[in-house]
Amino acid sequence: MTPELVRQVERYTGRKVAGARAMARGTSAAVWQVDLTNGGKVVAKIGPAVAVEGWMLRLLAAQTRMPVPHVIHDGDDLLLMDYVPAGDPLDDTAQRHAAQILADLHRHTWHSFGFDRDTVIGGLTQSNVPAVRWLDFFRDQRLLAMARKALDCGHLPMVMMDGIERLAARLGNWITEPERPALVHGDCWGGNILVKGGRVAAFIDPALYYGHGEMDLAFSTMFGTFGDDFFAVYGELNPIEPGFFEERRDLYLLYPLLVHVRLFGGPYVGGVERVLDRFL
Repeated sequence: MTPELVRQVERYTGRKVAGARAMARGTSAAVWQVDLTNGGKVVAKIGPAVAVEGWMLRLLAAQTRMPVPHVIHDGDDLLLMDYVPAGDPLDDTAQRHAAQILADLHRHTWHSFGFDRDTVIGGLTQSNVPAVRWLDFFRDQRLLAMARKALDCGHLPMVMMDGIERLAARLGNWITEPERPALVHGDCWGGNILVKGGRVAAFIDPALYYGHGEMDLAFSTMFGTFGDDFFAVYGELNPIEPGFFEERRDLYLLYPLLVHVRLFGGPYVGGVERVLDRFL
């Protein structure tokens, strides 16, 4: 940590810094665990998109029952949060708790799909221009928008961009309109779920917008985050429409796959190709 960062932490917490250690360095931010005098701990996240992340965490804390870290300060390039003790595995008991939390989150609704401001995912701007129809929003603000970003940075081959555009024109063959927009976490995988004693202590790194709850469900299968216990409990609370596991899951996975293609390139291009091969 730089002396300036130490000064900022002390200024916003009102406590002296006793020590710090690097926790992680993501695609757009560095994360530090900061030990304060008298035994307290905070998390400092430094990067260009952290103010938006702080805003999203504050919204979740104020308007939903999703457990999130308390935000101490969210400035242009510094996010300070309370440290959440965690580190236990996402076992079956914690997965059932996560299902209850996400089912409850997905009951929050809005007049449109999108949001009243853009958010971020993995440090990338996430366009949330409101739309009346879910299919239009998913096609234009998620699938095509992220594919173009991946194309522009040279990570997505032009032939695959052509395939995504052809698939986008046919999405109505598989995607139906939900009853209402649902607030989604937007970056729902195991690394963003903190667990302690069989309970979810906090969800972190949200990428909020009003969309379809199936986006969170699909995202969670990308890295095998949730298993049968999660989906059984979630389905009891928010019934999952037929065709999700058979078809729509792979279509919705295209968005996080394209985010990863934009960020990391090659390793994820094959995943996009497999989805295109299936539906085209």
